[in-house]
Amino acid sequence: MKFRIVGRTIGLVIAGAIMICGTALAQNVPEQFVVSGKAAEQIQDFNTINLATAERIADVCEKAAADQGVQISIMVLDSAGNHVYMDRMDGQGYLNIITADMKARTALLGRDPSKNRMNRVIEDPTSELQLIQLGFFANSGGLPIVVNKQLIGAVGVGGSAPRVPVWSDEICAHKALVEVIGPSVPPLVQDLPARANPNPGNAPVPRFVAATPPKSSLAAEFVVGGKGAGTVFDGNQISLTAAKKVARVCRDWAASKGGAMSMYIVDNAGEFVHVERGDGQIYNNIRTALLKAQTSLKSRQPTSAMNAQSKNNSGGIPRQIGNFNFFTNSGGIPIVVDGQMIGAVGVGGGAGGGGDENCAIEGLKATFGEHVTLPVYPAAAGGAARP
Repeated sequence: MKFRIVGRTIGLVIAGAIMICGTALAQNVPEQFVVSGKAAEQIQDFNTINLATAERIADVCEKAAADQGVQISIMVLDSAGNHVYMDRMDGQGYLNIITADMKARTALLGRDPSKNRMNRVIEDPTSELQLIQLGFFANSGGLPIVVNKQLIGAVGVGGSAPRVPVWSDEICAHKALVEVIGPSVPPLVQDLPARANPNPGNAPVPRFVAATPPKSSLAAEFVVGGKGAGTVFDGNQISLTAAKKVARVCRDWAASKGGAMSMYIVDNAGEFVHVERGDGQIYNNIRTALLKAQTSLKSRQPTSAMNAQSKNNSGGIPRQIGNFNFFTNSGGIPIVVDGQMIGAVGVGGGAGGGGDENCAIEGLKATFGEHVTLPVYPAAAGGAARP
């Protein structure tokens, strides 16, 4: 009997120790950097980077890039590989955007700077095939985000030509981490000299530059202009400044309803311009926001219109939804300003019960005012039309 009591006591002590240890682990990273409170309980994760930290990292890197007179794309992932925050500075194209994501994923998968893979390939070019097969991108610019020895996410930067030791995508990411996280961020690993090509070609490289910059009839603050527009040959892409305003108004509106949202804003080519995931949002919220933006871009109409059409179709779900891979939950809206489509927005997560489409509308109205085209609903019996 005594043995049982002692054993039970030991068991309770061990259980208590485990609970204390678990609490300590959950609180290992200061709350200022990670999702915390009810939002963390909702996703069952107290060690994943929060939106505020991701946004600060992006802001610092973008300011550093602007000071250098260059543009970058930046992607911040959480520890599970979900998009948390992304910006594409004006004039950035597909390669810049996708490499930022690939660098962040390489740092996340490897738990170390993506430059380590690049250096490995410099030393042994035959190793690159295996790295590609494993999903690694052997280029510098991706860094893990570690606080108190806990990985909370990863950042990837793409889009600018390196001028080491003064500037590179990796230097931009590192500068941002040091400013936001602090001096515990480890120094950058060594840059190895590139291996010379033993058989360089001599093929002529054509110059491909438009004689005149693309024109837009829209206000300069709404679209990419100047050198950036000339780089992408498009004067009607939504600017990063406008995209950020749409997102921040929607974010604040969702918060006023006691919740959060996830948002993707894409340009006319479907490339990411701005992405953010509110604290407490899960994969379903993030993924549906993307699908809504893509559906609105392809269909040139709000996803709520297709949603209503489906409900009104006595024959069931229209075949074109499956054939064209449309996602018809409301929350996706083409961004049409003065009759010109400049991108699309998709919102997921419920926006605190206020509605994904309503959240997007609030952001669009605040940014573009009377210039923007919004969904107009027929008046209900005895009531006014929905905005």
